[in-house]
Amino acid sequence: MTTPDFSDPLFGKTAVILGFARQGQALARWLPSVGARVIVSDKRDLGEIIEAVMEFVDAPIEFALGEHALGLLDKADVLFLSGGVDPKLPICVEARRRGIPLSNDAQLFLERCPAPVIGITGSAGKTTTTTLIGEMCKAAQLPTMVGGNIGNVLLDKLSQVRPEHKIVMELSSFQLELMTRSPQIAVITNVTPNHLDRHGTMEKYLEAKAQIFLHQQPNDIAIFNLDDAGSFGLSERAHSRTAFFSTREMVSDGAFLAGSRLMVTGLSAPDGGAKIVCNRGDIKLRGEHNLQNVLAACAAAGAAGVPVEAMREVIKTFSGVPHRLEVVRVVGGVTYINDSIATAPERVIAALRSFTEPIILLAGGRDKKLPWDELLILVSQRVKHLITFGEFGEQIAAMAQRLRLPNSMLQSIEYRATLDVAVKLAAEIAQSGDIVLLSPGCTSYDAYQNFEERGEHFRMLVAALEERDSWR
Repeated sequence: MTTPDFSDPLFGKTAVILGFARQGQALARWLPSVGARVIVSDKRDLGEIIEAVMEFVDAPIEFALGEHALGLLDKADVLFLSGGVDPKLPICVEARRRGIPLSNDAQLFLERCPAPVIGITGSAGKTTTTTLIGEMCKAAQLPTMVGGNIGNVLLDKLSQVRPEHKIVMELSSFQLELMTRSPQIAVITNVTPNHLDRHGTMEKYLEAKAQIFLHQQPNDIAIFNLDDAGSFGLSERAHSRTAFFSTREMVSDGAFLAGSRLMVTGLSAPDGGAKIVCNRGDIKLRGEHNLQNVLAACAAAGAAGVPVEAMREVIKTFSGVPHRLEVVRVVGGVTYINDSIATAPERVIAALRSFTEPIILLAGGRDKKLPWDELLILVSQRVKHLITFGEFGEQIAAMAQRLRLPNSMLQSIEYRATLDVAVKLAAEIAQSGDIVLLSPGCTSYDAYQNFEERGEHFRMLVAALEERDSWR
């Protein structure tokens, strides 16, 4: 066992971890390394998380399972929340009342990271943008680590980080709402209604997102989307240097589209002068939203010192991230697209606008208390068949019927209880040239652990479809 870091402020403190999923387990690995006493609390009982617990059987950790008991606060010096744990839970509210601080793995990492961090958040596009930035840094031969909300908990890699590294970190609103540290380069791709079931109001959601730049130093850089009212509206609160990206206007610092050419300039260019990165036709990703993601990545990578040649190399070869407009298979001339990441109506709108082909849309899951009218009006204009599924599927179908426009191209609205039955129906009615698009507009939690599991199930269902004659 390694010797604890006696100099860390958490040495000798008692840390209570709420939630024992990916982030909670990373905290349980790291906290003993700095000499903290660790108590893990999870609402699940031992039988549900036995495999994870067995990995820590030799670790100096106490488990308190089945509930988040208020009595844990009698021992706690600090409360660490996993991403899925709501800070409005009674134990969190009581902790604040007692003056016990709330924190998380991302805050710990930023407090102790010796290398500059590029942080990315947004209602949509943050994983694609994060991945692009990471690949651009690697193409520039810079030592790079990519992680955060994207899937790899960076706290696990903290001991390996050196000052020369470039750290690319995706941050969610769930992480940011607790944070009092900001990365040196902060990117907000866009801010549209999302996670209102968690945050309660749009104002609170915006405030959570703003934490990515509110704690920056004057010489740090915050990057905003000039084309998105939510992102751009936050820029007036920045007290660091600012840059922007836009598909519509030139910017003096950042990245923009000039005709068909992608440009970087000012803080995002090596010498401050405008530089051509590539042509729009070089981008392999579909959709206007992905053009914005590429520009955001160029603005951030350029600010981190990545040359335009490395940006260009990545853009020309990057084909996307799983579960984001991912082509799964073409069967009988029908293309099946996995966009399981689309857990909000706004993301489905972006997906629909990425295609000109006839679309059979699969939508449903668990509602996040977001507005649907704009999406369903677009469905009436752009979708051939709508098939809804899951817990909120019947309500979506009813709303779609109510908002169906006269002379709509929408030929049918059908509800099926589960995704497998929905895919079966889509395969039966699809014709050659159609797109079958899984873009749910809801979370997956009614039937799956996460959107990745839902996307994997869709892939499996599509893989099982039998090849058909192309005349259909």
